[in-house]
Amino acid sequence: MKVIRTQVEGVCILEPAVFGDKRGWFMESWNKSAMEREGLFYDFVQDNHSFSAKKGTLRGLHFQTGEWAQAKLVRCARGAVMDVAVDLRRDSPTYLKWVGVELSAENFRQLLIPRGCAHGFVTLTDDVEFLYKADNYYNKASEGSVRWNDPTVGVVWGVDEPVLSDKDKDAPYFDPEKRYF
Repeated sequence: MKVIRTQVEGVCILEPAVFGDKRGWFMESWNKSAMEREGLFYDFVQDNHSFSAKKGTLRGLHFQTGEWAQAKLVRCARGAVMDVAVDLRRDSPTYLKWVGVELSAENFRQLLIPRGCAHGFVTLTDDVEFLYKADNYYNKASEGSVRWNDPTVGVVWGVDEPVLSDKDKDAPYFDPEKRYF
């Protein structure tokens, strides 16, 4: 698997080797020992799967704090998304920087997002299936979010009026006084 480091510390694009023939294809989406040789140490404990029916659906920017913080490995199994990670680690050299990567069923790319980053995506097609691996369990009391269109964070989503949940519509703006991580 090819590991591509991004401009946000700890956020990596993973490009698995895909082996295809007339029957279809096969890929290894995670190999703990191979990733550890790359300096990436994760023990994933929970898998999540979401479906978004409409192009322009935006989910994010989400995270969990404290002892329930989560690293994530995400990929798009059907359709395409622009996936985003935002560094909320105040002591990080890439604090408040963000990276956006197209993930699709065709390009097989994955994004590895360390603890301390907010995560979100916008669908580029209808009928998107999105898979997450997390290294910690979901804990509602620890969840947090930053509004998708926060001007301080400044993510360029490529959509002006996304399809949003009420939770994402009402998410708080980034608070520069708050220590998220």
